[in-house]
Amino acid sequence: MTQKARILEKLKENYLFAVIRGKSAQDAYEISKAAYQGGIKNIEVTFTTPNANKTIEELAEELKDTDMVVGAGTVMDDVTARIAIIAGARFIVSPNFVPEISTICNRYAIPYLPGCGSVTEIAEAMTTGVEVVKVFPGGTLGPTFIKDIHGPIPQVELMPSGGVSLENMETWVKNGAWAIGIGSALTKNVKGTGYESVTEEAQKFVEKYRENLNTK
Repeated sequence: MTQKARILEKLKENYLFAVIRGKSAQDAYEISKAAYQGGIKNIEVTFTTPNANKTIEELAEELKDTDMVVGAGTVMDDVTARIAIIAGARFIVSPNFVPEISTICNRYAIPYLPGCGSVTEIAEAMTTGVEVVKVFPGGTLGPTFIKDIHGPIPQVELMPSGGVSLENMETWVKNGAWAIGIGSALTKNVKGTGYESVTEEAQKFVEKYRENLNTK
């Protein structure tokens, strides 16, 4: 099995992604650790976070012998993708499809999950070797987008990000989501009750998935 295949297999097994947007590198680190303690093992540190590569590097080193898979999100160009990969990112996510990012990720055998919102974008991404597409913005496209795409293109894997909540997660899963990205729902109470609230919210998503949605 190739490195890329092994990473994708682990991401799929973990299923839930914590999309981390920190006010600083330290803030992103604390949110990431709290989400992991709550049971979410795929950690996507976005490059809207100042010095996001430092957070990725710290997490990748500190938790290299655990089941956490740390990656980079909001990667807008191939230069940023390479910086993230060198820092230790095991997957790259972007809000749109960028062919140059796909090329460099293939070069390093790292999964690339670009954001796509149409059949044309998905087909173009697949042509460059993309295996999993981020459905973005998920809140706008809605869960039926996955079922609609799987009609003509059943072989593509789709992961919603944006607009996923405890209330609608079940619908996404039942419509065929390969995995799910969870963002602001995890950090909604940080300002009032601190990072422990991230752990608590993460646990809610993990428990709902394990108890009601995981059909393995």
